[in-house]
Amino acid sequence: MDEGKTGISLNLDILLVEDHKDIAALVYDYLENIGYRIDYADKGTLAKKLASKNSYDAVVLDRMLPDIDGLEVCQYLRNELMFSGPIIMLTARDTLADKLAGFDGGADDYLVKPFDLEELSARLNSLMRRFNPVSNVEVLTVGDLTINMSTRQAERQGQPLSLSPIGLKILTLLMTASPKVVNRQQVEKLIWEDLPPDSDALRSHLYNLRKVVDKPFNYPLIHTIHGVGFRLSHEA
Repeated sequence: MDEGKTGISLNLDILLVEDHKDIAALVYDYLENIGYRIDYADKGTLAKKLASKNSYDAVVLDRMLPDIDGLEVCQYLRNELMFSGPIIMLTARDTLADKLAGFDGGADDYLVKPFDLEELSARLNSLMRRFNPVSNVEVLTVGDLTINMSTRQAERQGQPLSLSPIGLKILTLLMTASPKVVNRQQVEKLIWEDLPPDSDALRSHLYNLRKVVDKPFNYPLIHTIHGVGFRLSHEA
């Protein structure tokens, strides 16, 4: 992967939601040039549609959109899609009440227009480091389950687990996000990129993963959140 000036791995997927064409073009070009992959929406309804079909690492979201309020989009991402990545809200509304409303609605950062593109990039990079700490972690641990990131060996209650490469990928994703929910699209993209199979192959992979991770033990760690995705937690 390419490395940004701040040292974080780029080549990540960003959803940019901005109805002002000139601002959108500037942000799009700047972020793309430093290594991000960008999808663009100029309306809230299109943003919701794209987010429901694709997996994104972060969202840059305008507050004032022509069809629906950016807060509604933000709340949809958090509450309906269970999106767990960073959301930066862009807006010309700079009162404390507006900022608090943005944070209460699920935004992680708030950038007031006009803004500097380098500041947007710096804030985005900072959030991405905070939300994607795996590169700095040697051992992932959830309850009695661990993965040694150096050896790629998973264990539960001290017992080595025999996982397929795809099973290990899925388990690492779920453990990294735990206790948050990972939606189905995120898991499919991890395995098959943009070419998921027609058959329900993911169901088979999760079935096999559960046989190894959950079945031999006293309680399950992998939970299906119906209509949303999957969560790994020692609590039901």
